[in-house]
Amino acid sequence: MAAVDIRDVRKAFGPAQILHGVSLDIADGEFVILVGPSGCGKSTLLRMIAGLESVTAGEIAIGGRVVNDVPPKERDIAMVFQNYALYPHMTVADNMGFSLKLKKAPQAEIAERVQKAAGILGLTPYLDRYPRQLSGGQRQRVAMGRAIVRDPQVFLFDEPLSNLDAKLRVAMRAEVKELHQRLKTTTVYVTHDQIEAMTMADKIVVMHDGKVEQIGQPLELYDRPQNQFVAGFIGSPAMNFIPGRIDGSALVGSDSLRVALDADVSRHQGRDVVLGVRPEHLTLDAGGFTAEVVVVEPTGSEIQINARLAGGEEIVAVFRERHAFKPGEKIGLKPLPGLIHLFDGATGQRL
Repeated sequence: MAAVDIRDVRKAFGPAQILHGVSLDIADGEFVILVGPSGCGKSTLLRMIAGLESVTAGEIAIGGRVVNDVPPKERDIAMVFQNYALYPHMTVADNMGFSLKLKKAPQAEIAERVQKAAGILGLTPYLDRYPRQLSGGQRQRVAMGRAIVRDPQVFLFDEPLSNLDAKLRVAMRAEVKELHQRLKTTTVYVTHDQIEAMTMADKIVVMHDGKVEQIGQPLELYDRPQNQFVAGFIGSPAMNFIPGRIDGSALVGSDSLRVALDADVSRHQGRDVVLGVRPEHLTLDAGGFTAEVVVVEPTGSEIQINARLAGGEEIVAVFRERHAFKPGEKIGLKPLPGLIHLFDGATGQRL
């Protein structure tokens, strides 16, 4: 196992700047997830750690050794790809042990490591099968087993669950997390799915347009997002945003919308701001602001409504209780005390 240190790393493809000075410390044994929308640079950063992309500027160190010019095979890392990348003509056992075979490891050692990895992943009954005889989840476990067999310092995962169906993805999330808890190997995992990031990571790195927006533990990012982008990206359904200005102890928006604030906002009087409130932090209250129900989406465990404010802003509210909402109905909504977020109207930074 080893720590991974990334120092002011930049990546350019010709004139196109992809990464703009990314710095990140990944502790020994830590499970870190890089998350962000498509095109934010997270997979590029992972490939640079792996040595599959060159570093334009900055340094990447694994276990204290700068690896900018070290070939991938000498970095002591193992990568699990989105598309499994299994050899169709090889059995599960041969796929898992192939990297050791290339290193000319003794057959007894290969067999021992393959058996151990298969036991960890529940693949022992499938060692003599071919990839075509396996389900998607089993193939992904074989890809992980191939990485485990190498006993690397660092595991790199590039969106490994995106090809699986929703139910299997949930099950595999738990398997990957349990695997890390057992092996304690430093892990860097890339995904665009913020639910995956929230449920699995020790630490999340939110990226946007080639920059790091915020680094922190999952609930830290959820409870105290540093800016409007992180607030809108972390959490599902996404946070509601209502633009307005501070007037006294309230936010005044378009069409006389007024939202009472329970925080001290005296230093922000007259300032243009954006109020953020999560859908699950809205409660029914006749004394709150008025919204018109547009769409009702019952999911079983909760009811989600899409509503429209007087000024035309769309908001979402989620309730655990059963309510018989009807489209067109006017309801009063009020944020729960202490759960409002305020962002600067110009910069989007948290106030």
